[in-house]
Amino acid sequence: MTAALLEPFQYGFMLQAMGMGALVAAVGAVLSCFLVLRGWSLMGDAISHAVLPGVVLAYIAGIPLALGAFASGLFCALATGWIKANSRIKEDTVMGVVFTGLFAFGLVLFSRTPSDLHLDHILFGNILGISSAQLRETGLLSSVVLGVILALRRDLLLICFDPSHAQALGKSVRGLTYLLLVLLSLAIVASMKTVGLILVIAMLVTPGATALLLTKRFDRMLIVAVTVAVASSVIGVYVSFFLDGSPAACIVLLQPIAFVGALLFAPGRGLLNRPPIPREPAAA
Repeated sequence: MTAALLEPFQYGFMLQAMGMGALVAAVGAVLSCFLVLRGWSLMGDAISHAVLPGVVLAYIAGIPLALGAFASGLFCALATGWIKANSRIKEDTVMGVVFTGLFAFGLVLFSRTPSDLHLDHILFGNILGISSAQLRETGLLSSVVLGVILALRRDLLLICFDPSHAQALGKSVRGLTYLLLVLLSLAIVASMKTVGLILVIAMLVTPGATALLLTKRFDRMLIVAVTVAVASSVIGVYVSFFLDGSPAACIVLLQPIAFVGALLFAPGRGLLNRPPIPREPAAA
């Protein structure tokens, strides 16, 4: 029994998948805390869908796919901001129009371009089949994003909570906002090879939302989000070995389970763990 349970750890590709999944999950978890506080959860959804045409165009041009994906994702973010600033349409509506249009454009390009690319690997990842070059690329991008976020976390937190106060302190709100969008695009590109463009949405939203249910302090929120995301990643890859299922899907499925657990049982705030409301004495 013990030998069977330890079998996944005997394979190098499983250990590599767990390690890479944990790194990408940690980056997504840290970034998700800022996105949740800023109210940008849908922005992660939009950019993740919008990078598909960039991937196909990069393949056609013979340049690194990550470069095309990054350019396409950044274009989506900038286009959304420009349309919102020059029209009466709300931001969430603009994002819905832009990312669906770009995603559909990417699907048309993919269907008309003969290639050896696998659409399933782009959309849902291929964490068990990452090459050495992709491994280095994902590790480098994830490390850069994580390093910049941790170095500028106070400034980024300030623009998420109170942009007006940040402006009064002399912070470049617009510059930091664009930096956050750049980091978001890089994180999505880094996650593309592991969990894919569709499932990366959960990694950029769910850990932060779960942590927000469990703590009110931002530093603790970061720790809780990273813990939930990394644990989901490692356990998800491990469980997928026995289920013979998609590792990316198993990783992402565990995160909503953790969210529901926090929603129901969070100390003092969970739906099933709230302190009883004291009743007023009945009138004489």
